[in-house]
Amino acid sequence: MPFIDSKISVKATEQQKENIKKALGEAVSILHKSENFLMVGINDGYDLYMAGEKLDKGAYVEVSLFGNASSADYSKMTGAICDIMGKELDIPGNKVYVTYHGISDWGWNGSNF
Repeated sequence: MPFIDSKISVKATEQQKENIKKALGEAVSILHKSENFLMVGINDGYDLYMAGEKLDKGAYVEVSLFGNASSADYSKMTGAICDIMGKELDIPGNKVYVTYHGISDWGWNGSNF
């Protein structure tokens, strides 16, 4: 039950969004999760500021998942996310923040896991 929500400062084309969604679907296996239940949100054209300056190219990515993963897996996932943002949107890794949220109660289809 992962959800990956991205707030990105640049406007993305529909093709770029599709490519990001597909790449995240592959990368989620790093966290021992399947794309079968992956939900992805992409909020583009989002105002982001870092160190007091508005970012022309930046991203904040939240990864929520049912349960937890290891610190090593989170680190690998951060690398994958930075690579995806760089490849698809030319956003440098030093302008990407990634946070992880392990969830113990996750609801879906009228009940909780």
